[in-house]
Amino acid sequence: MNDNLRHALNNARLQPVDIAAHLAVDPKTVQRWLKGRIPHPRHRWAVADLLQVDEADLWPGVAQPRRTIPDEVQAIYPHRWAVPQHVWHGLFQSATREIGILAYSALFLAEDTALIRILADRARAGVKVRILLGDPDSPEVATRGTNESIGPDVMAARIRNARLLYGPLDEITGIEIRHHSTVLYNSIYRADSDLLVNTHAYATPASQAPVIHLRLGTDPEAAATYLSSFDQVWATARPQASARTSAHTA
Repeated sequence: MNDNLRHALNNARLQPVDIAAHLAVDPKTVQRWLKGRIPHPRHRWAVADLLQVDEADLWPGVAQPRRTIPDEVQAIYPHRWAVPQHVWHGLFQSATREIGILAYSALFLAEDTALIRILADRARAGVKVRILLGDPDSPEVATRGTNESIGPDVMAARIRNARLLYGPLDEITGIEIRHHSTVLYNSIYRADSDLLVNTHAYATPASQAPVIHLRLGTDPEAAATYLSSFDQVWATARPQASARTSAHTA
């Protein structure tokens, strides 16, 4: 017999049928729990929440720590390519204070002319836009290209192409583009309190790696870590001349 569960039911003034209805299980299942059968973890958690007690109070020695996802995690996408285009557009369109892009090339964004217009419009509305691209001549970029099995020259070419496509943003006040020479552990795309973090994995193209949507809240541990990383890369990056100037001097 599970006297702990029985007493908790009495204290809550609930009957086994009430538990069964709340959990959408057969009343006989609840009776078996009262007789000593141990429910699955998800049912234990639901019963404990309903009775407003700790799981360990009902099933001592069996309770396991819950795996919780912090409130700041809004979504997880298995691959970058799985993030819908409207999510990217909505992210940057929603910005009212600041936009930040940290990547090696972010070529998939640079090729999106509608998104380039969004960045331009946001800047004209007073939003601060900071774009960090990899230094195409840096050994870090060459290593990344080798690790992705596309070759160092291809990765560098992607960055140069992206820089040209970002060219229309050069003359807009409030937009600054810099080149960095850091080992890129994650690509970060920020709009105010929202971040899309594209994690990187060895021998895996960025488009195939997962993306985590984080939102700054009351306890933004993960988001704050990525924002700090962005700011540190920005501080070490070098301002980039306009795309036209770079093309003429290349």
